[in-house]
Amino acid sequence: MDKIHAMQLFVRVAELESFSRAADTLGLPKGSVSRQIQALETHLGTRLLHRTTRRVQLTQDGMVYYERARDLLANIDELDGLFLHDPATISGRLRVDMPVAVAKNVVMPRLPAFLQQYPGIELELSSSDRRVDVIGEGFDCVVRIGTLRDSGLVARPLGKLTVVNCASPGYLERFGYPHSPEDLASHAVIHYALNLGVRPQGFEYFLNNETHWVKTGGVLTVNSTETYHAACLAGLGIIQVPRTAVREALRSGRLTEILPLYRAQPMPVSLIYPHRRNLSRRVHLFMEWLGDVLKDYVDV
Repeated sequence: MDKIHAMQLFVRVAELESFSRAADTLGLPKGSVSRQIQALETHLGTRLLHRTTRRVQLTQDGMVYYERARDLLANIDELDGLFLHDPATISGRLRVDMPVAVAKNVVMPRLPAFLQQYPGIELELSSSDRRVDVIGEGFDCVVRIGTLRDSGLVARPLGKLTVVNCASPGYLERFGYPHSPEDLASHAVIHYALNLGVRPQGFEYFLNNETHWVKTGGVLTVNSTETYHAACLAGLGIIQVPRTAVREALRSGRLTEILPLYRAQPMPVSLIYPHRRNLSRRVHLFMEWLGDVLKDYVDV
């Protein structure tokens, strides 16, 4: 059995959900395709496909094998064109994750140019506030903001984000302008937590080479950066946020910076990826492009 050929047949059947359609597109007899897939399943010792009279579906093991097979076949195609410098020869799937604000405000406006330059690249872009499992979920690279845990992943520092304290003019008109962290006891701070039920420590600021925490008022906790910003704009309280994320709101006057002498430490921005000896060309090119794009996003 030619395992690479069998893998190619399996991927085509999985994508078309039909042995007949897969055989037609490949110009092969349906029986030949079916036998190759059966031989592959026997070799692997597991069933990859559920077969019914109407359609073909991936099993749980089939889903895992399909994801890995697509990546492997893309790498083989890329290897064939390793010494070709035409961008059109670079192909395959990329799976990346980044915060919503980075995807929306920084990457999306410049992404069309990248995909036009490399039309063979298929991009899967995840953007959420949760911490993804880079290896378990098959991500090629991830943008992280904040302190990194020791995860055994490779981390490439991209810079830091200045954190500012903000409130809406309407909120300040109702509750007054705080002049020191002690004033925050009578103010509402909007709390942000990735996992609801875990209440943050309060207002954070860095002074004299030391981090301080202040207990504050405030009854609202959110787990989405978009909601966090919206709550502040609605006058529900004070937030602590990277300046780049609220730059336009500050410029337009929809938000006002407060307590400029009492800011939290700048937040590191990192590009992390699995520890692989040889990154594929498409991953390397995308990470170089992404690092260049994010230069306009970080402050220091």
